[in-house]
Amino acid sequence: MHTLGACTSGGTNKPQPQPTASVLIFSKTSGFRHESIPAGIRAIQTLGQQHNFRVDTTTNAGRFTATGLQPYQAVIFLSTTQDVLNEEQQTAFEQYIRGGRGFVGVHAATDTEYNWPWYGRLVGAYFNGHPAIQTATIQVLNNTHPATAGLPAQWTRTDEWYNFRDLSPTLTVLATLDERTYSGGTNGSNHPIAWYHEFAGGRAFYTAGGHTTESFSEPLFQQHLLGGIRYAIGPK
Repeated sequence: MHTLGACTSGGTNKPQPQPTASVLIFSKTSGFRHESIPAGIRAIQTLGQQHNFRVDTTTNAGRFTATGLQPYQAVIFLSTTQDVLNEEQQTAFEQYIRGGRGFVGVHAATDTEYNWPWYGRLVGAYFNGHPAIQTATIQVLNNTHPATAGLPAQWTRTDEWYNFRDLSPTLTVLATLDERTYSGGTNGSNHPIAWYHEFAGGRAFYTAGGHTTESFSEPLFQQHLLGGIRYAIGPK
């Protein structure tokens, strides 16, 4: 007679290791809500299972208090849009980053909180329109950062390609978009598409990819996202 869980290798249950870190996915939207958000959540949850970090998810801005954020080494803004935090929640998040914690922005995280200048500096830029979804070539500039190590120098993929304004001068750009390979770019020969920086005592990583549901099934995009999350989590 079979019992659930009885069929294990060698007849013993292998204990699951304790997670080495915890992250919170925040996907509240006050404007456009991307259909890819559920796929992004699933992909990050799977990465957490594979790489031993805990993943919690919320659309509840009420989690942004000192107590609510304390368990997390990094917070991931997954295609958030427009105003998502009130002033008290903004203050709590600023204090969280100043405490040495991390931030990951994915895609529409730059289409968020236009009236909160501190957030604009944290995420690194604001969204400034996009053309139709199409294939383009990304030029990977850095092959040592966790988010870009192992990516091809010329990375061709399909997504919705953001243009940006108010790019922060403190960013270290990891990859740029080659506007010669698609139509509708407005940033010219220097079009950052993924970057990181140390900011206000913490760490921030942003990738503009992730509009399409299919993005989160791409092994290279998953690798890129995982590296950005690891950077934001910081050293153990």
